[in-house]
Amino acid sequence: MFQTFKDWFWLERFWLPPAIKWSDLEDHDGLVFVKPSHLYMTIPYAFGLLIIRHFFEKFIATPLAKTFGIKEEVRKIIPNTVLETFYKRSTSKPSEDDVYGLAKKCNLTERQVERWFRSRRNQDRPCRMKKFQEACWRFAFYLVITVAGIAFLYDKPWVYDLGEVWNGYPRQPLLPSQYWYYILEMSFYCSLLLSLGSDVKRKDFFAHVIHHLAALSLMSFSWCANYIRSGTLVMIVHDVADIWLESAKMFSYAGWKQTCNTLFFIFSAIFFISRLIIFPFWILYCTLVIPMLYLEPFFSYIFLNLQLMVLQILHLYWGYFILKMLKRCIFTKKIQDVRSEDEEEYEEEEEEEEEKKEEATKDKERDCLKNGLGPDRSLLPNGQHGR
Repeated sequence: MFQTFKDWFWLERFWLPPAIKWSDLEDHDGLVFVKPSHLYMTIPYAFGLLIIRHFFEKFIATPLAKTFGIKEEVRKIIPNTVLETFYKRSTSKPSEDDVYGLAKKCNLTERQVERWFRSRRNQDRPCRMKKFQEACWRFAFYLVITVAGIAFLYDKPWVYDLGEVWNGYPRQPLLPSQYWYYILEMSFYCSLLLSLGSDVKRKDFFAHVIHHLAALSLMSFSWCANYIRSGTLVMIVHDVADIWLESAKMFSYAGWKQTCNTLFFIFSAIFFISRLIIFPFWILYCTLVIPMLYLEPFFSYIFLNLQLMVLQILHLYWGYFILKMLKRCIFTKKIQDVRSEDEEEYEEEEEEEEEKKEEATKDKERDCLKNGLGPDRSLLPNGQHGR
């Protein structure tokens, strides 16, 4: 049964133009052609990238974060068995009635209970160090793969003449640079899928899953059907913008707001140009219109373009978020990643502000006591100094 399914799955009419057989793509005369078995290498390479990422974050990203002044935060809260039990068994966000009841039970004020739950929620959230490490790793990979992609493609004729993408298709031999460009890119997306459970979760978590799966599906399909030339163009158009986004995140976590804003504006410009102009009017034109000058419509042609259109819908989805961030940056002079939970970031900032206010109040009371004044700056009775 498995052999029957395999034979059906690899029918030429699903993958290749009419009258083309798999035998036409066998290696000969020193020419190497793509093979589906090549994709098996993405699995060990993905685990290899995870190992490299671990050491990169430990020995490069972490020291770099400390250079920027980012510290590994240890969020401590006052232990409370009653509140901890309620937090774990009921909800992390108690209602007003719950807060009132818990305050009575623990002999605390309602404000203290609310503050405890806010601190407890923040304790479960990833710290800036972890966010910086993730952004730094993605920045490093996108930088390397983009430079490599430019080096691989700058002298290729199909970059400057889109007709060359389809000239001789599908009897186009595989170049070593194309092999490594594809395999490393696919291995990276596999590693991102494997690390989704431990990475920082954001509002667009499922969009990321869809994006990674769509990217892997698109690259795998284009590999098996030998759409390598158009595939490399799609990859370089995507990678070139991601460098600026990850670098903007790094400086945001480090508190370099002006630098972050500048990098984010650069990213936005490159994103809209590459993914909302070049991709639909250059890449999709190359895959939808130009092939009809060389070939008759066939199944893999239709399936390829359907996947590219799904990718374009995701571009529009992320473009909407980018516009929201640009609006926030222009009117509030602050960039906040709207893909993360706004309420969570607000609570973290609120807790930090409260801690600063409490410290300021304590310092003020300490100064007043030293000067013989009460907290309201009235004179203390004799004999009460220093109490």
